[in-house]
Amino acid sequence: MNEPKRMAENIYWVGVNDLETEPFEGIWPLPQGVAYNAYIIKDRKTALIDTVKRTFFPQYLDKIRKVVGGGTVDYLVVNHMEPDHSGSMKILRAVFPNMRIVGNKKTAEFIKGFYGIDDGVSVVDDGGVLELGERTLQFHLTPMVHWPETMVTYEPKDRILFSGDAFGSFGTLEGGIFDDEVDLARLENETMRYFSNIVAKYSPMVQKALAKLKGVPISIIAATHGAIFRKDPGYIVGMYDRMSRYEAEKGVVVIYASMYGNTQTMAEAVARGAAEAGVGKVRLHSVSRSHLSYLLTDIWRFRGVALGSCAYNTKAFPMIEQLLSTLDNDRLKNRVYGVFGSCSWSGGGVKAIKEYVEKSGDRLVEPVVEARHAPTASDLDGCRRIGRAIAETIA
Repeated sequence: MNEPKRMAENIYWVGVNDLETEPFEGIWPLPQGVAYNAYIIKDRKTALIDTVKRTFFPQYLDKIRKVVGGGTVDYLVVNHMEPDHSGSMKILRAVFPNMRIVGNKKTAEFIKGFYGIDDGVSVVDDGGVLELGERTLQFHLTPMVHWPETMVTYEPKDRILFSGDAFGSFGTLEGGIFDDEVDLARLENETMRYFSNIVAKYSPMVQKALAKLKGVPISIIAATHGAIFRKDPGYIVGMYDRMSRYEAEKGVVVIYASMYGNTQTMAEAVARGAAEAGVGKVRLHSVSRSHLSYLLTDIWRFRGVALGSCAYNTKAFPMIEQLLSTLDNDRLKNRVYGVFGSCSWSGGGVKAIKEYVEKSGDRLVEPVVEARHAPTASDLDGCRRIGRAIAETIA
């Protein structure tokens, strides 16, 4: 991926692949890496759309040079100020000192705060326009998808939406950059993992952005992460629409914390009950082995969720507490829950999970099972009943 890639006449991808960062944002594993997409439009005036993480600036600049030759860059359009997209801004300005930076009012505040730049910044309003020559750029503000300054840039001639982090995904671009050049099945899971961990909390704002852009004719969606959708932009729009409306597949994810195997035995019984009731998609996760990002992905994917925890110092197991806190912060809706767990002398795990579910307002199936010491045959039968009850509710 050492060359710029042509998207349309005089419009090029000039992004980079990152197979070095681990973890993303200091939290999320990147087994397939991540791409930082940036774009350049060469017209009477030349405009860049976003930059890349600063550690990849040499590769980024090399691609820009291959497009502009000995020419210059007139504008840098900033759709999103997170440093994985704006990190090269300061050094880019040093290379092209006359380059104007284009963003909205909030963007300008962030530019000064992050990079100390307050000169040569053009502030645009919602619906603002930038003339490049034969091409025009139109700006649509999409606040809180997923930062307050986020916006998208639309090029009407080829109907390209440069969408920032909206419609993004984890994963590098492996040879191809377009949806008809990549493995969509592999991409889909990383798109869901990206959404559920990065964007999910702001689902209502995603819905507002989708409604705002509904009348805009779009042939190509070019996000700052993941593939560029030219064959079927409706595919990625549909995914984001469903996820941000909290829709889910018919399936059950069973997530548990177990120190000595007792809660694991109960989790396996829950999973068995769901399978016996005809659920074809059942996922089983130990919070001690599966990273939070994968737990959230499957919770966002499936409508049925069974959560189990042993007691730990009178509370839920620490990773279960982290999961519950994240779900509460994300304000997930429209799930069906089962609750189970074990204790010896204190309890606390089942109580914490049950309180979260009741607070969420979502459906809690019966029975709720808490085994004391090791689960009995009756406890395990109750766990199988949890699995069956979830299956029947999501059918």
